[in-house]
Amino acid sequence: MNPLLEEIDQVQRHARQLHAAAEVESALDLMAANISAALRDRNPLLLCVINGGIIATGKLLPRLDFPLMLDSIHASRYRNATSGSEIHWLFTPTTPLAGRTVLVIDDILDEGHTLRAIVDYCQQQGAEAVYTAALFDKQLDEPKPIALDFVGLNVENHYLFGYGMDYKGYLRNAAGVYACKEVL
Repeated sequence: MNPLLEEIDQVQRHARQLHAAAEVESALDLMAANISAALRDRNPLLLCVINGGIIATGKLLPRLDFPLMLDSIHASRYRNATSGSEIHWLFTPTTPLAGRTVLVIDDILDEGHTLRAIVDYCQQQGAEAVYTAALFDKQLDEPKPIALDFVGLNVENHYLFGYGMDYKGYLRNAAGVYACKEVL
């Protein structure tokens, strides 16, 4: 077996589930209700942060029963690693942001540097208002450079995977949220 796949298998087998899929789905229902109440009449442009935000965005879209547009943005500090570095921009939205209400959707607010950079980018492009949503908000001991407008669940400060969050590019598809026993 490939050594990386052996590592992934070991991480998955030894992980501790923090939130079951049913709990995450309930959090998505509440997030959608809050987003709908705030943005229903704003003709928002939703920006999915690739790759982590794909599941959160995909799960939220059918729960939002009002007119909206969808685009994506790809900025990453991790790039399939277990620790962050400088922000690497892979692509920006094709939809003009000037004068728009934008909702940026990601999987998790960790240290907040990437989301802060994305919000700054949207503002520089002339967005009228920029809101942020993440399915998970990691509870850290230090302050973050940005706070979420919409959040699904608060999660412990562990290396996590599932519901869009990955371990070295794998395990985003895990049904539930898991804490790695240790990062190998």
